[in-house]
Amino acid sequence: MGMISFKPIWFDSLGAKSLCTLVKTPDVSVLIDPGVAVMHPSFPAPWAKKLYWEAQGMRAIKKASRKADIIIISHYHYDHFTDFDRGLYKNKLLLVKNPNDHINDSQRGRAEHFFDNLCRSFGKVGLNDMLQKRERKSYENPLDEIPHARDKDFGDYNQRRRELFKKGLKWFKGRAKKWNSAKVIPELKFKDIEIKFPEGKAFKFGRTKLRFTPPLFHGIEFSRVGWVFATVIEYGGEKLIHSSDLDGPIIEDYANWIIRENPDVLILDGPMTYMLGYLTTRTTMNRAVSNAVRILRKTDLRLMIYDHHLPREPKFKGWTREVWDEGKRRGKKVLTAAEFLGKKPVVLS
Repeated sequence: MGMISFKPIWFDSLGAKSLCTLVKTPDVSVLIDPGVAVMHPSFPAPWAKKLYWEAQGMRAIKKASRKADIIIISHYHYDHFTDFDRGLYKNKLLLVKNPNDHINDSQRGRAEHFFDNLCRSFGKVGLNDMLQKRERKSYENPLDEIPHARDKDFGDYNQRRRELFKKGLKWFKGRAKKWNSAKVIPELKFKDIEIKFPEGKAFKFGRTKLRFTPPLFHGIEFSRVGWVFATVIEYGGEKLIHSSDLDGPIIEDYANWIIRENPDVLILDGPMTYMLGYLTTRTTMNRAVSNAVRILRKTDLRLMIYDHHLPREPKFKGWTREVWDEGKRRGKKVLTAAEFLGKKPVVLS
């Protein structure tokens, strides 16, 4: 790119779970998703090596944080945020996933622990002293926000999808009751740190614009692992999107959004091929591959970093071959983060 530069700090293809990226413009430096987690037991490497890669990733993230003005946390999974390191977050503006809405129980618990650490470290108070009373909110049916996916014809699978949507909507309504019954974790500002919730908002820093999506499903519709947000960084007619954990994207409307945005660079996680037959079905795999191919066909994208979730097993390029082939046909770079850095994905080593 020209005035927007970026560097993959640590990604799965380097040996530990992460999607951490440093993005710089002439106005501001942004570190996105500063977290790293050890690979799963079935990853084909010795345990000692996995721990080594995780430690290397954490060192790289801490080093990159020293260059950042802003830290973005798209959701509270440990491969996307670190709880806790004072030096990582000191003197930063934190733009983090709203812990009060569109969040599951496990991520709410992690957020509470994280915010308590922030309060105690930077404000010398506990989180409980900062909690606020909730004003009751109403929540729309999230399927209305993804009409293409909601109405898509899947043939014999349609009845199954209707059942899943019915159960999912019931689950969502239960979540909304919990959100309305919990106390509110507020945005915070202490001497050496400021924390804001950016979903659906835009921020300007000089000529640099940061935009954030509303909450998006983490993968498939009504995914029980929660919600994320994606980040758009613009400067001087250039655009980079860090999509967080959309798993492909699986949902067609999210691919349509990326196509409308028409970024120069897209940082995209892939489907969980290592979970095929468990959390990933052939249907969701086909949707994810089809959507990634469509993004390559219908945008002026120059580079897609296609990583995270993908290089966790050695056959990932075979399962997603159409994406890599489409990039070659259209003269668009589709690379893992390791390949972008001139290395080989460790799972293929």
